[in-house]
Amino acid sequence: VISFLHGLTLPSQGSGSTQMTHPSGWRPPPLIMTCLQTCHWSMLAPCLAPCMISYADVCFWQTDYYYEYTECDSTGSRWRVAIPQTPGTCSGLPEPVHGTECTFSCKAGEFLEMSAQQCTQCAAGSYSLGSGIRFDQWDSMPVGFSSMATSMENDPHRDESGGMFSAWLPQGNYLESNRDECTVSLIYAVHLKKQGYVSFDYQYPDNNLEFEFFIQNDQCQEMDQSAENKWLKLTHHGEWATHTVNNIYLPFISSSGVAYTSECFPCKPGTFSRVPGSSTCEPCPRDTFSDHGASSCTPCNIATQYSKGSAACKERPPCSKKDYFQIHTPCDPDGKTQIMHKWIEPKICLEGVPGAETLPQSGEREPCPQCNPGFYNDTPTCSPCPPETYSDGIKPCERCPAGTEPILGYEYKWWNVLPSNMKTSCFNVGNSKCDRMKGWEVARDHIHSGAGSSDNDYLILNIHVPGFKLPTSVSSQSLTEFGRITFEFETMCTADCEFYFMMVRKSLCDVFVFTMQKTNKRQTYTHVMTKNASVSYTWTFQRTNQPSAVRRYVNDVAKIYSITVTNALDGVSSGCQACALSTLPSSSACVPCPPGHYIDTHSSKCVECPPNTYLAPHSAAGPDACQPCGPSSKSDKDHRQCYSDCQFTHTDGNVTLTFNFSLLESAVSLMNSPKFTSKGTKYFHVFNISLCGEQGRLAMCTDNVTDLSVSNSGRENDEGPSAVKSFICQSTIIPASGRGFHTALSSQSINLADTFLGATVDDSLAGIKASPELFPQTSKKVPDINFFYRSLEATSSCESGRSAVVTLRCNPDKSANGQLLVPSLCSEGTCDGCTFHFLWESSGACPICTERDYHLIEGVCKGGHQDMLYVWTEPKQCIGGVALPEKKTLPCEGMEYWIRFGAGIGTFTAVLLISLTCYFWKKNKRLEYKYSRLVMSANKECEMPAADSCAVMEGENEGEMDDDVVYSKPSLFRKLKAIASKVRVSFTITNRILM
Repeated sequence: VISFLHGLTLPSQGSGSTQMTHPSGWRPPPLIMTCLQTCHWSMLAPCLAPCMISYADVCFWQTDYYYEYTECDSTGSRWRVAIPQTPGTCSGLPEPVHGTECTFSCKAGEFLEMSAQQCTQCAAGSYSLGSGIRFDQWDSMPVGFSSMATSMENDPHRDESGGMFSAWLPQGNYLESNRDECTVSLIYAVHLKKQGYVSFDYQYPDNNLEFEFFIQNDQCQEMDQSAENKWLKLTHHGEWATHTVNNIYLPFISSSGVAYTSECFPCKPGTFSRVPGSSTCEPCPRDTFSDHGASSCTPCNIATQYSKGSAACKERPPCSKKDYFQIHTPCDPDGKTQIMHKWIEPKICLEGVPGAETLPQSGEREPCPQCNPGFYNDTPTCSPCPPETYSDGIKPCERCPAGTEPILGYEYKWWNVLPSNMKTSCFNVGNSKCDRMKGWEVARDHIHSGAGSSDNDYLILNIHVPGFKLPTSVSSQSLTEFGRITFEFETMCTADCEFYFMMVRKSLCDVFVFTMQKTNKRQTYTHVMTKNASVSYTWTFQRTNQPSAVRRYVNDVAKIYSITVTNALDGVSSGCQACALSTLPSSSACVPCPPGHYIDTHSSKCVECPPNTYLAPHSAAGPDACQPCGPSSKSDKDHRQCYSDCQFTHTDGNVTLTFNFSLLESAVSLMNSPKFTSKGTKYFHVFNISLCGEQGRLAMCTDNVTDLSVSNSGRENDEGPSAVKSFICQSTIIPASGRGFHTALSSQSINLADTFLGATVDDSLAGIKASPELFPQTSKKVPDINFFYRSLEATSSCESGRSAVVTLRCNPDKSANGQLLVPSLCSEGTCDGCTFHFLWESSGACPICTERDYHLIEGVCKGGHQDMLYVWTEPKQCIGGVALPEKKTLPCEGMEYWIRFGAGIGTFTAVLLISLTCYFWKKNKRLEYKYSRLVMSANKECEMPAADSCAVMEGENEGEMDDDVVYSKPSLFRKLKAIASKVRVSFTITNRILM
């Protein structure tokens, strides 16, 4: 303090003034003035020091305290107060004074100097946004930011410094989200006094990550115009898929609407502001560097050092093979091209030093590849054919013949130069070195990923399609396909590379992502456009997501061999197709066919498809364009697709079962049992199914990962960020409770079935097989009915697309809505990832009741009347249909009549039996007599003439025989002898008969 006072200009003797000045314009605080008044000017130092010590606890300097404004009162006023830097360390602070108005703010490039309460320009080397705050340097977590993670026990833990395990972490040039599966919120609190905005840049590399953004006031309510205390909340949730979790990066956040800025922000290293009052900092030029808060950049020693506008210069390493790349030169006037090698720009390596590589020699000049279809050779470049003409890329452009029209689109399969409607770039959120580099390089028969500046760069290739134009003949059709893009690619990697394909429809806020990882063989992928909108297709290749200053995977590459886009609005034509001609005489103009009509190649007229057929997209002209619908299905009125009308009939022998599934036509949802990630995050898979019903009724799954502001009605109208409409779709749901999210999150919506193939009791249809063993059937009286579906969207594991089978089973014990189940052995609904199986048990799946399903029960006859009652055959397995007949009462005879009738019948039967008994008894006696005579004759020992028969014929000399018979009682011996004789005679008679 005393040394500082030596610079004071003392008042002249006798002037009567006590004011002292300093070259800096500083005036001593009142306490120092009190000490000075007790000291003589000639004894300033010896006198002032003891006086100052007596006031050791008094705040003398402005570095001991800072100024802040109080809250605004009801009149819009506030006070400026001084607050010590360390509470309780000093006293004697300046008195409060009236502050500026509550809405007061400075312009960009200025800050509010609190001592004078005036706007002051920022010094060179710093900048200010005026009423805004900007964060783009992340060496540490700035004041006002905090991370909050939600644990498995739903206990939120806040970390103000970002030092926890699951937190947003500062990484110098960007803020990085957590890499685990926890839910972590980044919160920034700010005191706003007027309307403004919040702006931030982010890198969102993976559609499997949950990323939510919203603004709340200090009562955790949605932001409104009157709220003053608001904060920004960014919530990130790690994915649960099997591949590596990618992070979300935030390089820049700014907010406007603060009442004032009390300080300027210093320029970060590698940037500078050369003049006072700057609102931004400029990046340093190449081969220069700057430190924190620089007003200019310092050149490097270019001979041995380099810099890409960073904080310091680096030594140039010897050149290696990783510092150059191969290109094909554009066609020269002679129609020749050659392979050349170029240094990666900016060049940072040294040639001519020990161990340095040199550029390889250029290749031989060779003929340029032919033009792509739809272009003609206009040496040295290829030019697009004029409208209404076509070319195969070799022949000159020609007009389409009468009765045909050009097929518009792009077909890129030769890569000598990058097409005019394609762009390539390089991006790295934490490294701006590759911003001016090419991301992809053409190479004659393919285009491949470029070198980039680091292994974690995003190498981007983009093509923009302003819209789609259907051929004239089908322009009035209600088609589900407006166009498609098909590309052939392969990846060759030694690390965890990723290849992304993204489709962005800006007008519909829709993003589609297809991802391939690591090495993939040459293959083809197709994406269908179901809406006519301006769209951008983007291919992105990243060698690894781990940042590193050393190049390890520069040889990892992605190649695209061909790209084809159909029906592109600004496309060229590679051929012609038949069209329908006008019916006006002498007119050759093509006219659109009505919906569901094909072109007759003989008459060039439009002909409607037959009933229950659909018009196949991209089909040739003629009746073959109409494809038949599958079993138990019918086409809609426009012949656009086939569907089930909820009616089904099955005949087995002489039995016909008729089904009406109208009770099942409403779309239903199935949420399977909860699943948990390794860290306890709960999620569900939800299936939405539309089985049958009116034309065009489909189920819908909506993603709300990146935009939760769409209303429910908007989602129903397909206005959300991403909606999938099909017969069967699937979404992944993360509950809102306890996970730190603003609402439940729905993501990863996929189409499982957009084509209905048919319904049958068979176990297979069109190559798709049901698996009855997954749902064992206890009763086979009513067969299961299988509904077969297919999705034509191919995936990496399902080259032919996904398929689904919904099995309907009659269960009278279930309600009409019934119960929808997935296989117990495959809780995800699929056992192979491609075919999904569902069982729908419902009483609505039972056949319609007929006369075969009930029977008659006759009651007893009472008082001459009998009841006739009809009951259902148990177990009843039918619904609706015929009703049970009413109970009937019929006249009948009483029991007495039947008793009398029975007694008469019994008496008659008894008399008849007695008569028959007597008759046969008498008959038997005669036979016995004759037999006795025969035995007696056989016992006589006399010679008799041979007889033709030894039997006595019936009626022969019966009278004489009666006279000669003498009855006597035989002895026991004779009875035995007679019996033996009977046996011998019987044996003899039997032998003779046999002979």
